[in-house]
Amino acid sequence: MSVKRIGVLTSGGDAPGMNAAVRAVVRTCLYHNIECYGIRRGWNGLITGDVVKMDESKIAHTINRGGTILYTARSEEFMTEAGQRKAVSTCKFLGLDSIVAIGGDGTFRGARALSKYGINVIGIPGTIDNDISCTNYCIGFDTAANTAIECIDRLRDTMQSHERCSVVEVMGRNAGYLAMYVGLAVGATAILVPEKPIDFEQDVIEKIRQARFRGFTHYMIVVAEGAGKATEIADKIHEAIDMEPRVTVLGHIQRGGSPTGRDRVNATKMGYLAVELLLAGKNNRIVCTHDGGFTDVDIDEGLSMKKGIQQMEVDVLTAMTGLIDK
Repeated sequence: MSVKRIGVLTSGGDAPGMNAAVRAVVRTCLYHNIECYGIRRGWNGLITGDVVKMDESKIAHTINRGGTILYTARSEEFMTEAGQRKAVSTCKFLGLDSIVAIGGDGTFRGARALSKYGINVIGIPGTIDNDISCTNYCIGFDTAANTAIECIDRLRDTMQSHERCSVVEVMGRNAGYLAMYVGLAVGATAILVPEKPIDFEQDVIEKIRQARFRGFTHYMIVVAEGAGKATEIADKIHEAIDMEPRVTVLGHIQRGGSPTGRDRVNATKMGYLAVELLLAGKNNRIVCTHDGGFTDVDIDEGLSMKKGIQQMEVDVLTAMTGLIDK
């Protein structure tokens, strides 16, 4: 397949490492003498023609920057057939034969819709929630996890001094991968995720009691936002055992900051592979990681896959908190 002009965009929630992926796409295009254009503000930018030609000056010193230099936005218009046809018209007018889309499930659904009009697309998973089913790893997860871990470690210092219970809410509207990973890393007393039904007495209250029996006077509860609001969890703890927990909602601080080395390297590899796939005549694919390596899957297949919390993580959590899950 002859590839002459590639567009690259970031869509949905920003994730540290997106800039490294954009940089890799641009540099790989330049290496192969392919023109590369940055589409700003996600799919909406493709509708409005908010496009800029990318060169080395546009991506200089961006590998270490969080956020996305192409900006990101959600586009309700692109979810309509009329919006998609406008985007296709922009591609045809500018001569864009391929689009590399960096983001999450919503981004890939948009890419799939565009592919039905004959535009070649490649998706790169970028979301701190790590909830793309077809890949073991998403750009931004490592940075967000380390940011949350650092924040909770700092919080623990002061909470231990006052012998208090902390309820910390991390991101994860529909997925608990970040909460589970962070909770295990900080040695949480309890971790609440949306994938696992919550028995509040057993999963929270009894674990606090057991921790107290073992001599602990500070208790850390990590909750994914999709499993319940931290304030409500704190109120239920107070009602059950007359303890007044302190609530911390980490919020969007988890999305910011300079990406870790792991996110920079994985994003660079994924950006490179996206262009190489197009040059090899493969399109409508999602770049993913599997068994420690990099591969790709058909976009329809990737979006149909399901992903759950690993049983090993549940087993480890059960063992670490000292309770037998009946």
